Amino acid sequence: MAHSAPAPGPVPAGSAGQGDVNPWAAGGIMFAGVLLLVDGVLGVIKGISGIASDDVYAHVRNYTFKFDVTSWGWIHLVLGIVLGVVGWGILKGADWARATGVVIAAINLIINFIWLPYQPVWALVSVAIDGFVIWALCTGESKAFI
Repeated sequence: MAHSAPAPGPVPAGSAGQGDVNPWAAGGIMFAGVLLLVDGVLGVIKGISGIASDDVYAHVRNYTFKFDVTSWGWIHLVLGIVLGVVGWGILKGADWARATGVVIAAINLIINFIWLPYQPVWALVSVAIDGFVIWALCTGESKAFI
């Protein structure tokens, strides 16, 4: 007895076909690339601020992950440069950039979580951005946007 394929037709609401792409994820990859690029620029600014002056960020006492502000400046500067390059790569549709973006966004998320006592609001915003970037890069389709 032969089985026949289901007749083509509209997909019922609430179900997704195999080729369907979540529109949030599809637009999310471009947005993730832009966010990484912007987060990279902000990281460079955070880094330069921390290197240039020890009075820019709060001084934290008795913190397990305590570094001096200059050390945090160098961490943010280097990470910011890498974030910017990876964000640009995502916007260009480079194959290496997507997986690298997930990894570098995860590292940035951890670094900003550790940096939380120094600048709580800025760190929480960065953590939220990195969470979105990881989600978007893991769920959307790759393509060049610029």
